[in-house]
Amino acid sequence: MKLKSVLAGLTLGLSMGLMAVSAQVSAQTKGLIGISMPTKSSARWIADGNNMVKVFKEKGYQTDLQYAEDDIPNQLAQIENMVTKGVKVLVIAAIDGTTLSDVLQKAADKGIKVIAYDRLIRNSKNVDYYATFDNYQVGVLQASYIEKALDLKGGKGPFNIELFGGSADDNNAFFFYNGAMSVLKPYIDKGKLVVRSKQLGMDKVATLRWDGATAQARMDNLLSAYYGNAHVDAVLSPYDGISIGIISSLKGVGYGTPKLPMPVVTGQDAEVPSVKSIIRGEQRSTIFKDTRELAKVTVSMVDAVLSGKAPTINDTKTYNNGVKVIPSYLLKPVSVDASNWKEVLVGSGYYTEAQVK
Repeated sequence: MKLKSVLAGLTLGLSMGLMAVSAQVSAQTKGLIGISMPTKSSARWIADGNNMVKVFKEKGYQTDLQYAEDDIPNQLAQIENMVTKGVKVLVIAAIDGTTLSDVLQKAADKGIKVIAYDRLIRNSKNVDYYATFDNYQVGVLQASYIEKALDLKGGKGPFNIELFGGSADDNNAFFFYNGAMSVLKPYIDKGKLVVRSKQLGMDKVATLRWDGATAQARMDNLLSAYYGNAHVDAVLSPYDGISIGIISSLKGVGYGTPKLPMPVVTGQDAEVPSVKSIIRGEQRSTIFKDTRELAKVTVSMVDAVLSGKAPTINDTKTYNNGVKVIPSYLLKPVSVDASNWKEVLVGSGYYTEAQVK
């Protein structure tokens, strides 16, 4: 009886062991995905990373998520490490989209597919797909908000405006700016909008690394040099972190009071500090890009690629990376202000009301 009991125990143990090994193998069958994000200094990239890990896990993938903290050599080293580990696919939101050619060649040599995530990777043939939002439309929405708030279509003006761009090493920044200028430039040409600093063009208005402190310092300089007795009526800002810096500068010289109302300041990414600022009546608008949806699109791309299928794409013309046009999937951005923040952000479950109040 004792022998039978021991044998039964061994059989059960062996069976459970095999089941555990089987489950482990099963969990690993879809492979490891490398996710390279630029920084944790922006809440949106944290959300992007978390959303992708969640959706990849649901689909049976393992992930290696790394943040490079806006340090280019760090991102290169992290991606090289992912290649060495043998990831099946690299999903990369580049800090500088022009710096990855060598490491992506190493990836290609190992048969690793590459998906550019929300920032186009430039000057490399080894980029397979691009998942992003309609970046030109982001700029159109930002500028259209200014157009409506100042009633430019109704013939009002002239109004003083200053322009801020994103980081010049991020391809998206040019799309945001060009989209905005498609709306604003006709009013500038007619004199209905006046850029008192005369600083136009990405070579003049770019903000390295999308840094709020850099934007604040530039706004300080603009106010002191060009707005002694004049009033700023609008500021085109491409990103919430930049907007917060601009607003800090404006408040520093008295804006945001009944005597000196805050100009129309735009933004992007619907980050919590900016949503709170919108509720307070400081920042006027932001652009919401639902990173949960972008994560789903990206995971679907990976799933298709690794299954030998063609991913779903909806743009084959817009994004030329200097070597080839990258097949892309573009999601629609949404403009958010005091009138719809609750419906769009809380109603969709992206935030709870307690997070932004």
